[in-house]
Amino acid sequence: MSSPDPTVARVVSTGPSRRAATVVPRWPAPGAATPVRCRLEIPAALLDRLHATANARHGAVDSFLLAAHLAVLSAVTGEPAPVAGLITESAVRPVRAEVGGRSWRELAAGVVEVHAGSEVESVLDLSPGGVVHEGVLGVRFADGGLSVTSRSDSLDAEAVTRMAGYHLSALRLLADDLDAVHRVEDLLSEQEIRHQLRDLAGPRAPLGERMFAELFTEQARRRPDDIAVSHRDRSWTYRELDERSTEVAADLLDRGLATGQIVAVVTARDLGWAAAVLGVLRAGGAYLPVDPGAAASRIAGVLDQADCSMVLAGAGIDGATVGAGRCVLTIDELLGTGASATTVAVGADALAYVYFTSGSTGTPKGVMCEHAGLLNHLLAKIADMQLTPGEVVAQTASQCFDISLWQLLAPLLCGGSSRIVDSEVLLDVDAFRDELATSGVRVAQLVPSYFEVLVARLESRPGGLGPLRAMSVTGEVLRPDLVRRWFACCPGITLVNAYGATELSDDTTHAVLRHPDEPVTLGRAVRNVDVSLIGDDLSLLPLGAPGEIAFSGVCVGRGYLGDEEQTARAFRPDPHRPGQRLYRTGDLGRWLPGGRLEFLGRRDEQIRIRGARVEIGEVEHGLADIDGVDSAAVVVDSGEGREAILVAFFTGSGKLDGGEVRARLAAQLPGQLVPTYVHRLDRLPWPRWRPRLGTPTGRTPLRPRPPNGRWPPPGPKCCTCRWNGSGTRTTSSASAALPCRWCGCWSNWTGWCHCGRCWRTRCSPSSPR
Repeated sequence: MSSPDPTVARVVSTGPSRRAATVVPRWPAPGAATPVRCRLEIPAALLDRLHATANARHGAVDSFLLAAHLAVLSAVTGEPAPVAGLITESAVRPVRAEVGGRSWRELAAGVVEVHAGSEVESVLDLSPGGVVHEGVLGVRFADGGLSVTSRSDSLDAEAVTRMAGYHLSALRLLADDLDAVHRVEDLLSEQEIRHQLRDLAGPRAPLGERMFAELFTEQARRRPDDIAVSHRDRSWTYRELDERSTEVAADLLDRGLATGQIVAVVTARDLGWAAAVLGVLRAGGAYLPVDPGAAASRIAGVLDQADCSMVLAGAGIDGATVGAGRCVLTIDELLGTGASATTVAVGADALAYVYFTSGSTGTPKGVMCEHAGLLNHLLAKIADMQLTPGEVVAQTASQCFDISLWQLLAPLLCGGSSRIVDSEVLLDVDAFRDELATSGVRVAQLVPSYFEVLVARLESRPGGLGPLRAMSVTGEVLRPDLVRRWFACCPGITLVNAYGATELSDDTTHAVLRHPDEPVTLGRAVRNVDVSLIGDDLSLLPLGAPGEIAFSGVCVGRGYLGDEEQTARAFRPDPHRPGQRLYRTGDLGRWLPGGRLEFLGRRDEQIRIRGARVEIGEVEHGLADIDGVDSAAVVVDSGEGREAILVAFFTGSGKLDGGEVRARLAAQLPGQLVPTYVHRLDRLPWPRWRPRLGTPTGRTPLRPRPPNGRWPPPGPKCCTCRWNGSGTRTTSSASAALPCRWCGCWSNWTGWCHCGRCWRTRCSPSSPR
């Protein structure tokens, strides 16, 4: 292998193509930077096979070595066409190849030379004597061995050893079958696969045979006079909550409620709501929360979709609101009757609840979760939040968000109490601070956008938060600067960054932060939860490589109510853990040293607005259903340090204006799906696809693409105005336009560009690349 392959030395160039050099994911070691090196001997039999294969195609082994290196680089970076440095004599030459979906033969033959837009980080040295280079990752084949070098501040010794192993595995795969298309997981050693499947999973703890309702009944017997739930100036003890929820359960059972049958609860959050939730669960039913303030058409639509025949209703909710043909039971009339019933013992796999979330097709998706997932999450919250008897947990979330369930139920399993906080109180941050103090709240949970409002108020008006000892944030990305500001105001209050999905029985990872300088990650999996980073083919990825976050085990729900197609797409049998369901979150992440998980973003159009999951497609469907709207699109306007908002644009006929369109949307969609601003345009200035059913891809273009399939970059002169984030457009000169951070070309005022590479990607000039 000492003589350079002439095929490699004369890499075919496709012209002056400029490509960004591939960035090698870091896996650093603490302490001062030191050189790191690993050398592995290549078995003689493998060398012989490589030479025999090269001779058969009239080439040399070096082209295979380059193919193996590019395959490894693609695996560890997630880039389907990585750019690496190649040394055949003395200079480093950037080369590139399409790796994804190609055979080893096609990969070896498809290497091209490019002009790198930055310094290459990964270098393959095939020169006769070796050349010193400054790459993050250096690989050299010489004297029958493989050497991998780096520095400990980039890759520690363990990571360098793994890199060497990936290269050796790639050579074996290549020698076994030159025409095979490799799977990334095949590069991993058995030891690494075992580490990912076992060591990175959550701790194991038995659930037992009794589910929540039975465990609550036990708590009620154990501490009948302790406060269980409170709201405003009223409170119920465990005995009272036990009796009130039993009365609800008895009425449902008398009416023939079957185990797992869906019961809707349409009421505001108060003590009656708490009794209704527990009553449904104690009767063996499945809880379905419905916002009483939603439009009657949406309420009826959700109930129709859930095939729900029984409704527990609050004041002012009647048959006209929920639709005809349903049994509507007024909660207040069920309470105080003295009716009794035995709590129904349900199995771990029985349906516990259904939550409807935003759907990309325009129809909300009903997520079904089971009792085992519910109980496991409640016990995980108790363990990681260290809940103890007598402690008060703030119940702040809307009943239509899944986090509302643990805020109500978790303290009831450990002898604590839940304090229901009205939405009106949350709207006044000073009133919320007073509520925390006067109610003796010890644990609370907020979404980061509201959490930032609280922190800002603490900075402008210093003061305590009463006996609060732990704050959890969930639903949105938690920024490091916000963590530092929190600990500057509240140095003794633990911060827990929680991450999960409705499909996963709520939160599945926790990162417990106690100091301002701790890295902000998703943390580790909670008890009995398995987490993996996977590729499109569900294969495991190298440690540190970006991939899709997927969960498996007791946390995974059944799927989407009445939607087998969507269920099959997101819920799969776990190929690595037989008998378990796997849920693909659509979120991107990567493993960090210490087994922590880092969030990298989304792979689709789903976003979070004030902690609520929002599918852009559902908003656009709502716009399309409005008479007079011809075409429409929705973008996310966000900037560092401020909350993301939705902004809608539409074209239409008649005198329809933005205010009227927004009002119509507000009448049919939940508040978090209603755009903050709606603007009418003469035409949409960008190509847009509107999700629509009935097409193979699920998307129908609003206008055809150009014949060559690419939109030309608009250039600075076509950028005549920019969105300024305040609900208006401002005229600006060409020099004020900013380049798109995604691809480098000039964007228009919407923050999108038409370059063909990212014209379907929402890339704001102010957002990170």
